[in-house]
Amino acid sequence: MTARQDLKDKRTPLRLTGMADQLGASMEPAAQKNLDRLTTLTRLADIELAQRFPNAIALRWKQAKLTEKLPIDQVDFAHHTSRQEQKTRMLHLLNLDVVRAHMEVMRIGNPGAGKTFLAKCLAYAACTANITVLFATASAMINHLIAAEADHARRKKRQHYQTPDLLGGDEMGYLSLGPQGSHLFFQVISGRHQHTSTVITTTLPFAEGGKVFDATPGATAIADRLVHNSEVLLLGGTRSRRKLT
Repeated sequence: MTARQDLKDKRTPLRLTGMADQLGASMEPAAQKNLDRLTTLTRLADIELAQRFPNAIALRWKQAKLTEKLPIDQVDFAHHTSRQEQKTRMLHLLNLDVVRAHMEVMRIGNPGAGKTFLAKCLAYAACTANITVLFATASAMINHLIAAEADHARRKKRQHYQTPDLLGGDEMGYLSLGPQGSHLFFQVISGRHQHTSTVITTTLPFAEGGKVFDATPGATAIADRLVHNSEVLLLGGTRSRRKLT
């Protein structure tokens, strides 16, 4: 067995199929051009990364649990003056610096104002940049965590929400989370704070957090973490959904 064939046989356990497939095509020109080994290996690594990237993006999309791919060009910025005034900020968020800086993003506004759509735009942009994302409604997240309490999988399920680089907590404020739900949500946010990024959509201003998080001290603690080092966008207007879909 030749050394080249031996290397190709090792591609499956090492998951280096791109490098192995292009080994011959890269080595011969490298020899002809007198390229050093480091340059040749770097080119092979670039080939491997280029082949893996589409697969990685597909995996990020699957993990994110998003139901549709929403690019920012579908947003009607003329719908309301609040969008026109904050357009630059909204577009700037899509460069994903907030995610890399482990910041929070709060979108506050009336039902149908476009909070969820814009949050999903951010999540979709993160997926296409090979950033880990998980998007869920706040109620689904809490119900999942409460169920985990019952079957003793609390730590594993909490990590499910704590580890993504970007977590979307949608529709916060439609229902009270109750004492147990508030406690679990506080644990998730505390575990993510300053380590990862979270985008929250809600209809309630921070002053009314007690209506969602059951107890005022708990609401204050959660709000403190969400607004610290965060981007807060207030969206006016109502019922833009028909224009956005």
